Amino acid sequence: MPPVPNPDTGATGAHKPTAGRAPVPLELGLVWLLLALVATEIVVTYARLPPRELYHVSGRGLAGGLGRALVFANWPVALVAIATVLAVAERLPGRGSRTLAALSVLLCAVVAWPGVVEQADLDPKPVNALPAAGVALALALAAAAARRHGVRLVGGHAAGWRLAAGVLALALSLPWLAADLGVYLDRLPGLGDVLLSGELRTQPGDPTPHPAVHHGHHHGMDGTLLVVCGLLLVPTVAAVAGRLGTVLSGYVALMLTYGAANLANDAWLEQVVKRGWTSREIPDVTVPSLGIAWAVIAVGAAAFWASWLRRQRRLARKAAPAETIPAPK
Repeated sequence: MPPVPNPDTGATGAHKPTAGRAPVPLELGLVWLLLALVATEIVVTYARLPPRELYHVSGRGLAGGLGRALVFANWPVALVAIATVLAVAERLPGRGSRTLAALSVLLCAVVAWPGVVEQADLDPKPVNALPAAGVALALALAAAAARRHGVRLVGGHAAGWRLAAGVLALALSLPWLAADLGVYLDRLPGLGDVLLSGELRTQPGDPTPHPAVHHGHHHGMDGTLLVVCGLLLVPTVAAVAGRLGTVLSGYVALMLTYGAANLANDAWLEQVVKRGWTSREIPDVTVPSLGIAWAVIAVGAAAFWASWLRRQRRLARKAAPAETIPAPK
C-alpha cells in the first residue's frame, strides 16, 4: 500500500517518529528510582537518629524522617521533576493532561521562592506541601506516559562518557552516601584513609571540633543527584523536538552545572578545607544570586548546551529509525 502524506510535515514517504509516538526512555524511570531510594534512606536515618547528630532539624522519630523527606522532595527533587515533566509533555494526550503538566511545573517552581527551603532550618513548613504536590503530579504524568507509550532503554550518544561522569560524581559522594545511611566511612579499610568522614575537624568560623561529615543529608549529595539525573536525562532531551526540546536541553544544562557547583562546594569544604590545606572555600551557590559564582554557572550551562546538548539532539534525530504511515482503509 503506498504511503500517504506525513501529517506532521506534509511530505510523503518515510519520516522520523515524533516524541509523541516514541516510547518513554527507561532512563526517566531510573531518575525516579534514584530519587525514591535516597528519600527512603532519609526517612530511615532521620527517624532513628537524634536531631543533635543531624543538621538543622528538630523533628524526632518517623515524623522527623518524613518531615526531612518532605523538604528533600522540595529541594532538589522538585527541580528534577520539572525536567521530567518537560520530557513527557509531548506524550500526554489532550489539553487536560497538558494543563496538569503546566500545573506540576508551577507547583514545583514554588521551591525557588525565598524561604521555602532554608539551609539554616530544614524542618518542614506548610508551604513545602506545594512543591511536593508538584513532584507527585510529575511522577503520575511520567507513569501515565509510560503506560501509554511503553518504555525502552535509549543509551544514546556519549553514553560511555556520561557513565564515567556519573561514576566520578558518585565516587566523590561516598561520604555523603554513608551519611544518608547514618554511618561513617572510618571503619572501611582504604576509603576511611582517603576520604574524611567521622574524624573530628574544625572549619573557618567554627572552632568547635565536629565530625567532618555529619550524619544525614548534605547539599553536596543534592548536587550529585542533580548531576546524575541530568546525565540520565540526556537521551530524553535528545528525543524532544522543537522549542520544548530547546527549553528542556537548556534546563538540563543548568541542572548539570548547578549540581556540579554544589557538589564541588561541599566536597571542597569537607575534604580540603577541613584538612587544613587551605582556608579558601568555594562560594555557596545553593541560592541564586548576582555574583561571580553564579555567572560561572550560567556561562557554563550556556556553553554546555551550545557545545554538547544541541549536538546530541541533532545526532539523535539523524539516528532515529524511519517510519512509514500506512494509508487509511
